[in-house]
Amino acid sequence: MTTKDQGPLHGPALSADLLIRALALGGDRPAIVEGGRTWSAAAVADEISRYAQVYEHWGIGVGAPTATLSGNRAEVLVQLGANMVTGARSTALHPMGSLDDQAYVLEDAGIDTLFYDPASFEDRAFELQARVPGLRLVALAPTPDAEDLQTLGSAFGSRRLRRPAVGPDTIYQVAYTGGTTGRPKGVVGTCGSQVALTNILLTEWDWRPGVRFLCCTPLSHAGRTAFLPTLLRGGALVVVPGFDPDRVLDAITRHSVTTTILVPTMIYRLLDETKVTAAEIPTLERIFYGASAIAPTRLAEGMDRLGPVFFQFYGQAECPMTVAVLRPDEHRLDHPDRLASCGRPVPWLDVALLDDDGREVPSGQPGEICVRGPLVMQGYLNQPEQTAETLRGGWLHTGDVARADEDGYLTIVDRKRDVIISGGFNVFSREVEDVIASHPEVAAVAVIGVPDARWGEAVKAVVVRRSGAVTEAELIALVRDRKGAVSAPKSVDFVAAIPLSPLGKPDRKALRAPFWPADGRQVN
Repeated sequence: MTTKDQGPLHGPALSADLLIRALALGGDRPAIVEGGRTWSAAAVADEISRYAQVYEHWGIGVGAPTATLSGNRAEVLVQLGANMVTGARSTALHPMGSLDDQAYVLEDAGIDTLFYDPASFEDRAFELQARVPGLRLVALAPTPDAEDLQTLGSAFGSRRLRRPAVGPDTIYQVAYTGGTTGRPKGVVGTCGSQVALTNILLTEWDWRPGVRFLCCTPLSHAGRTAFLPTLLRGGALVVVPGFDPDRVLDAITRHSVTTTILVPTMIYRLLDETKVTAAEIPTLERIFYGASAIAPTRLAEGMDRLGPVFFQFYGQAECPMTVAVLRPDEHRLDHPDRLASCGRPVPWLDVALLDDDGREVPSGQPGEICVRGPLVMQGYLNQPEQTAETLRGGWLHTGDVARADEDGYLTIVDRKRDVIISGGFNVFSREVEDVIASHPEVAAVAVIGVPDARWGEAVKAVVVRRSGAVTEAELIALVRDRKGAVSAPKSVDFVAAIPLSPLGKPDRKALRAPFWPADGRQVN
């Protein structure tokens, strides 16, 4: 009997089951804290039940395509819970996304109901409705311009939460990629892959009983993954509007926060804009970080200031959050190469480094990280050719190029499409970035390839200085000494800030734009 055919006797627990049981066990314990509001687990369950009854009144049930556009607020988590217990399909619009990209996502995913935050996105919601005929707008808080879930839900009494009629193969969400290399792609995730993610987070990450988790990254993305693990550990989610170093430190102190997720650019700001040390935030036990590479020298600085609190995760939308992890005790200052690693694969997945012919590369050689297992996406929505290409040979091809050391630690050296080919030699931008970032006067760096008549592509470094002391010649010489002449930048541009994608990663597309034809190929 296959998993999808299993009935109640042998059926697996899915996300709705875990949510319902966690809230029932939580009772009067705090579950969500936002500003001056504290919601107990029982209160969250009651509000989810009211939202779910509004869904049912409108006929929003299993598979119904819904989207959410909001900043960080408690109602986003409650609405996420309502989707779980009704089986509605979720798609999060990035709050920093453009009107064109957001409209594209709504149309591509066939969304007919958009839940939005009226405090920040009232105008954008109505712009989207004008672009997507038939789109129903539902606010997450009272507003004179649209129906809202809070008011509509208050007409219903609370009732016991029930699992919807879904199975492991039911589509749970369609999550769109950042779109930095073209139109965003809709990554189809199932109820089975979602519960696999929760299981892996609970077993491979460090979620301690009574965790108090600070949500300062967007709840449209990584922030929401903390919802179930926190509740299952009897903890509470502390929601703040977004990342600001002073606000984050205040929330950690005020609410005795133990755990949070940050992207590397946030860690840099925390270090650069505050003088915080571990002694000032003694409750903080874990900073989970990922989404882009971190400079080893900045990581070492963070460890020196904040202690052994760092935990790295590596994944992507197509296989989210936790293909590999680097645990706190594996962050070794006496092993500098280890700080450049994204860790070792988790045992739930089959991970290999493959060459262009699908063969495993020799130890120590670069190869594409390829994955098989329960986290892998079902495919890209409405894109069968790209699905077949990405899942060719029975593997998810991540596009990330890495080397593995003798202990199995993976170090990502580049995105496959971002390899710079200069004079016929491969230059991995991550390796050059790590060398430049080791200079004490460098705050941030990104390395790209630009067209060059002699070399085909030339290595260019884009650098944010801490002060004006470091020169182009110094940085070029530094890389030449560490990596050789081929990897040494031909030029260095000093800038005030490196542009970031909506996901907080260095936006290489924007960095390349001034140097490459708008509609031409991006290699020479």
